[in-house]
Amino acid sequence: MTDYSVGEVATVLDVSPDTVRRWVDSGHLPATRSAGGRRRIDGVALARFAAALYGGPDPEVTRRESARNHLAGIVTRVVKDKVMAHVEVQAGPYRLVSLVSRQAADDLELAEGVMVSAVVKATNVSLERAGD
Repeated sequence: MTDYSVGEVATVLDVSPDTVRRWVDSGHLPATRSAGGRRRIDGVALARFAAALYGGPDPEVTRRESARNHLAGIVTRVVKDKVMAHVEVQAGPYRLVSLVSRQAADDLELAEGVMVSAVVKATNVSLERAGD
């Protein structure tokens, strides 16, 4: 099981740590407590929460970014066949889809609830495991 700190969740969802704590305290985002008493959020629960939170892109919102963006996100869905993998990532309010080789997805151990850094350049999106 992969779990994340309040700060990591805040970065991925592009909100403040206080907002994450409020979601946990109100029961909207399930969390457990570490031995030290810190909140920990399960990656799969976070992926589902992120996908529900940002149901789709807002066509009224545009945002200019550098061509070499690294967007913190969480994998919300992976579909693999023999050669390719379809990977969906929620990065703040943005839903990204990347087609990568099956071997790359397996090597990165991409699965629902895994944090990644989506690297956007032109029309290509590359994925890197967060923290690697």
